[in-house]
Amino acid sequence: MTSIKEIKDQISSVINTKKITKAMEMVAVSKMRKTEERMKSGRPYAEIIRKVIDHVVQGSLEYKHSYLENRDIKRIGIIIISTDRGLCGSLNTNLFKQVLFKIQKFAKINIPCDLILFGLKSLSVFKACGSNILSQVTHLGENPNVLELIKSVKIILEEYQRQHIDKIFIAYNKFYNKMLQQPKIIQLLPLSRINLQNVSSKKWDYLYEPESKLILDTLFNRYIESQVYQSILENIASEQAARMIAMKTATDNSANRIKELQLVYNKVRQANITQELTEIVAGASAVSID
Repeated sequence: MTSIKEIKDQISSVINTKKITKAMEMVAVSKMRKTEERMKSGRPYAEIIRKVIDHVVQGSLEYKHSYLENRDIKRIGIIIISTDRGLCGSLNTNLFKQVLFKIQKFAKINIPCDLILFGLKSLSVFKACGSNILSQVTHLGENPNVLELIKSVKIILEEYQRQHIDKIFIAYNKFYNKMLQQPKIIQLLPLSRINLQNVSSKKWDYLYEPESKLILDTLFNRYIESQVYQSILENIASEQAARMIAMKTATDNSANRIKELQLVYNKVRQANITQELTEIVAGASAVSID
């Protein structure tokens, strides 16, 4: 039987764990509010530029941009956005499962994959898998540096323009609310009506000043950069929400474990008292008989 001292040590250990998880939960709540506000403030720009691209794609363009060309797929690229830290439940695991499934799906038809990684967790997983990593960015923080992110995005865009990569996807966790965050993999390039909203059968063209090539190059690049940056903000907000839930669950489990250990402690203590009383009675009886 477990001794009272061992049970008390376990209770003390679980109480300390509960204090830590509760503190981490409160920190996650505070950070989640800030990251959620930052993520929501970025959504209008991402949505507006998506609508602009939607209208441009539907137009009768004289300049056929490489981002609009559907090529035979010989190689794909995936931008994977994960967290730098753990303790956020199955947030990263669910995302990685979907990414690995897509990589394996293309590998079956002999189409290799290049990766751009954001976050330490994705780096540790896909480096161990032996994936071809073009670039990696870690320690993003709650407010990532846009310029640092764009450097990595440009690497895969240049590979696409050189026709070394024929299709680009982005994988991240989309923030819906504090209780719901889901992994998503969407196609970034080539741009098509399938990927965009408000599809219309109408055809029109625009007047460009100074020239269509310069404007479309800048516009399409800004669109890709905005989608990647917004995806990172979504993932950061999802991380804090998932960590808050995970730490709350851990705190509740610690509280339940403490109750269980206290019950065991009381039973063992009662058993020890009963045994001591039995020994005293037996000793007293032996003395009286003598």
